[in-house]
Amino acid sequence: MTSSDLRDSILHHLKYSLGKDAAHAVTQDWRMALSLAVRDRITDPWFDATRTAYAGQNKRVYYLSMEFLIGRLLQDAIVNLGLLETAHEAFTDLGLPLDTVLSNEPDAALGNGGLGRLAACFIESLSSLAVPAMGYGIRYEHGLFKQSFVQGRQIEAPEDWLQQTHAWEFERPESTYHIGFGGRVVQKDGRSVWEPEDGLIAQAYDTPVIGWKGRWANTLRLWSAKPTQIFDLDRFNSGDYIAASAPETLARTISRVLYPDDTTPQGKELRLKQEFFFTAASLRDALRRFESEYDDLHLLPQKVAFQLNDTHPAIAGPELVRLLHDERGLPMDEAIATARGCLAYTNHTLLPEALERWPVELMGRLLPRHLQIIERIDAAHAAEKPDRRANALEDGEVKMGELAFIMGHKVNGVSALHTDLMKQTVFKELHRLHPDRIINQTNGVTPRRWVLGANPRLSTLITDAIGDGWVGDLEQLSGLETHLDDAGFLDRFAAAKRGNKTDLVDWVQRNQGIALDPDAMFDVQIKRIHEYKRQHLNILEAIALWQEIRDNPNADWTPRVKIFGGKAAPGYVFAKEIIHLINDVAAVLNADPVTSKYLKVVFLPNYNVTLAERLIPASDLSEQISTAGKEASGTGNMKFALNGAPTIGTLDGANVEIREHVGTDNFFLFGMTAPEVDARRELGDHAAQAIAADPRLARALDAVRDDTFAPGDPGRHAGIAENLSGHDYFVVCSDFTDYWRAQREVDAAYADQGGWMRMAALNTARSGWFSSDRSMRGYLADIWRTGPALGADGE
Repeated sequence: MTSSDLRDSILHHLKYSLGKDAAHAVTQDWRMALSLAVRDRITDPWFDATRTAYAGQNKRVYYLSMEFLIGRLLQDAIVNLGLLETAHEAFTDLGLPLDTVLSNEPDAALGNGGLGRLAACFIESLSSLAVPAMGYGIRYEHGLFKQSFVQGRQIEAPEDWLQQTHAWEFERPESTYHIGFGGRVVQKDGRSVWEPEDGLIAQAYDTPVIGWKGRWANTLRLWSAKPTQIFDLDRFNSGDYIAASAPETLARTISRVLYPDDTTPQGKELRLKQEFFFTAASLRDALRRFESEYDDLHLLPQKVAFQLNDTHPAIAGPELVRLLHDERGLPMDEAIATARGCLAYTNHTLLPEALERWPVELMGRLLPRHLQIIERIDAAHAAEKPDRRANALEDGEVKMGELAFIMGHKVNGVSALHTDLMKQTVFKELHRLHPDRIINQTNGVTPRRWVLGANPRLSTLITDAIGDGWVGDLEQLSGLETHLDDAGFLDRFAAAKRGNKTDLVDWVQRNQGIALDPDAMFDVQIKRIHEYKRQHLNILEAIALWQEIRDNPNADWTPRVKIFGGKAAPGYVFAKEIIHLINDVAAVLNADPVTSKYLKVVFLPNYNVTLAERLIPASDLSEQISTAGKEASGTGNMKFALNGAPTIGTLDGANVEIREHVGTDNFFLFGMTAPEVDARRELGDHAAQAIAADPRLARALDAVRDDTFAPGDPGRHAGIAENLSGHDYFVVCSDFTDYWRAQREVDAAYADQGGWMRMAALNTARSGWFSSDRSMRGYLADIWRTGPALGADGE
């Protein structure tokens, strides 16, 4: 496609699709016209992929996830189609900067954190590998929430990404399924039949996901909830206008917000309804597709693979059994075995409280037949394993982690350490019963978005050094190592980093009014706010460092900017208090005329994919400081390393493997190991001991406890100080001293800019293994037992 071809297509859509002429078009019009022009180029390979999958009777992969944090799609599509230079030329001809048009696209608010970003990477990699696949999720109107700060506190407002037309989706009014809730189970002709009392309609919206070089496109199918009865005309005519619209309002509630607060009974009910809604619609859709090709249900495991991304779609086990047994007549034992042959479960957490559990009363009221089937599943498992001490139903609760494990033929962890700990902790008993079921598939990220698209300066440098084969085969980055003794290469690497930092400095100045020094170290922690991720350890070290600088302002300090980003769940009070503390500390430190030239703190609001793409290429240091044994994997840690930011971190999640790959000399390790953390907790006064042993820590906690960061409001942050001084479950105090040591090692290393840039470049060169293409090949070989529908040459 030439630039003139693309320009003509843009002008065509501007006029005939949007009804605008060029003289009166605004940026949004140009962005929509470009999106539609690019979408046209995706549609043919999308259709061709579907035809190829049907013709080859390929096994299909269905990835079920509550989150798909896909971010902006326009640049992603342009990059994968190889049209980036063409698009620049087309908009130069039109007299517009392409970057302005690309930045006009809103982030799709379809996720929160790593779970959704991982799902987005996996779907893109499956397309790049030409594997017939489909992602299934919910088309959230408002996603999680839009974050802002008022006097340092997190304020939540609805995301409005769908206020504009979503250029990438195709509405499928013909693809609908009735999803029921409540009601009763009756016997008909000797069979159990569920008769729901309430229901709604799941309607499909399809987004094509194009792979690298445009060879193949898969589908992200998102479900939107619609009422079975759109409008009650009788009530409206009687003057009861609110009640007349109640069916539509209640239905839309299902697909309105990601992760509604479940601290109330109503919130719990809505969460379970959401999970069943999208899972049930997805299973029925996949079965419809299967039955259009085959008439033998026993072929299902050979032709269909369902991957459950976390416990949210774990209701897929009993629902698939119900569809096979109740509706299609397979004997119960065969239905369970057939369903298990299709289902696999990815575990993402070792926190027992994060493995969902639903009260039996709630499950029985909303999904009465499914509760019966779960009882049958437990009974069948008991018959198979008479010595078991693990059930899906226990103590008045349905345990979704156990249910997903029992109904999955494979259960995978997402890093080597996490997988081992799964066997030792949350699934210890089930692992004893099924020793071959748990396997590891370490996470990865797509290089197309997270290096080629997000960091064009670095991408150009890499391609100039080793060619462009690395984009489709990331392990080719190892070829960079031969260039690391070339001073010119390292100078260009440093210049790329400096350019990215300067861009970030300009953006922060425009959007936050904060002046940053691009020569300072950019020390970045961007992730969901949670106690185990230990943002409070990071800010505690910042407080201690500030106090040290104030004591000795003329020492040779390494200038540093600590940058935070992330959202706290609306009901997670302690996490919101951590945000408030960080912002209060930032206000004091940034205004300090003595120390601010050495240390600043910035919390950037409303962290999302686009902000990550801005921050990660500009980062010097990657903060991966979770309590050992709590982070399943992480993918941000991989993105930072790929973009040339060494890690300071614990031996947790994929940090372990990153350190192995980049080399111990290129990773700043601190903290206790997971077994040491467990042993430390056995000491009832472990926090008190740590505080007594480290005057810096004690002094920093005193500043949190008093009004240093809360002028006129002493005690505002006392709850955090008391938590850390007392229970301190996530051993912040016990790891503080070693964290301080490691940070001073970072200071010394960064002061030697030549050595630092070599270390940073080594991180890039040795991180090629952390590609989501490699992850997907592992799933294909070890879990789904299938492969690409096209060869390397496209045949």
